[in-house]
Amino acid sequence: MAKNRKNQAAAIRFGPALKASFLCLLIGGSAVGYVWQKNEIYRLGQQIRLREAQLDRITHANKELSNQISYLHSPVDLDRRAKELQLAPATPAQVVRLVEMPAPMDKTSSRQFAQRPMTGLTP
Repeated sequence: MAKNRKNQAAAIRFGPALKASFLCLLIGGSAVGYVWQKNEIYRLGQQIRLREAQLDRITHANKELSNQISYLHSPVDLDRRAKELQLAPATPAQVVRLVEMPAPMDKTSSRQFAQRPMTGLTP
């Protein structure tokens, strides 16, 4: 005699449907994960390209600034700018010489001071 389907348990009747839905969910989730991963790879690649371009721009600007500093520190340019500003070497009267004081004998003071020589002025 054939079995009556109405008498079968609900778990047995919905088992294949649950398996099929779980399999569809697994395949669909994997597909969504794959697309998300590819999108992240593309986005990160764009970020890398942008940062490499920015690094190239900064490196180029740094090189230009380094060349400019080298030129501005060159003796030829310094002489040219001094002539433009009508600067001349300092006269001996304009030079102030500082005399170094001897180090103090006590070990507590570690400061050194320079002193201007007294030229006829009284404090």
